[in-house]
Amino acid sequence: MDNRTVLYEVKDRVGYITLNRPDHHNSINKDILDQFSTILSACKHDDNCRILIITGAGEKAFCAGADINMFTEVIHDALGGRDWSRYGQTIFSMLDNLGKPSIAAINGMALGGGFELALACTFRIASQKARFGFSEISLGFIPGWGGIVRMTRILGKTKTAELVLTGRHIDAGEALDLGVVNSVVSPEELLPASEALALKIMNNSPVAVRLALEALHYAEDLSFDEALMVESNIAGLACNSEDAKEGIKAFIEKRYPQFKGK
Repeated sequence: MDNRTVLYEVKDRVGYITLNRPDHHNSINKDILDQFSTILSACKHDDNCRILIITGAGEKAFCAGADINMFTEVIHDALGGRDWSRYGQTIFSMLDNLGKPSIAAINGMALGGGFELALACTFRIASQKARFGFSEISLGFIPGWGGIVRMTRILGKTKTAELVLTGRHIDAGEALDLGVVNSVVSPEELLPASEALALKIMNNSPVAVRLALEALHYAEDLSFDEALMVESNIAGLACNSEDAKEGIKAFIEKRYPQFKGK
């Protein structure tokens, strides 16, 4: 049995991150956040890692959130709580700036900070056994790793307020209906479905994928007119890539393109 709390490997151009604390429902402590930072930096600069799949060890939990023991260790006053929040935000925001898509393969409960980690990923594929919720309110605090901001952009203020202020859990079916997850599959199909999505994306130009992610990021943060301007600038960069020239040539020649990521 591997004693590391975060497992990472790259196989067939896919990076796999597994939270490996099944006896603690894969809850997150500072050491895990530190490891995440190191792994995400490695993936960002590794051309062999084209996409990430993040999941949890065991059958019960993707991630049950922050390790409750961390609150007694790092939060002694308001500044300690704010620093803990900002540190988690910084690590999860690395997924936004990775330049590569990430897929949360949610195999069980995704609560609190675990739900926030899933929301930070580009895609979310859920097992039928998955459960989601912001449990922080029942303990006297609120989501602080970006969950409120990201969920508001998905659901809007009213529905997000309901989930945050009640702490109500939702199952995989409701998460799909709300648009929180991309798809729901059987537990046995969770990893194959995630890998199938990864393969579809990896068949495309790495340059176009990276630039599309950048355009999507700005589409959320800017006004409509500003986002259109940025989109056209980024689209222009994509048109000037070697991959774009290869894609057009391959289409004319009726063959599959051989993208080189340039």
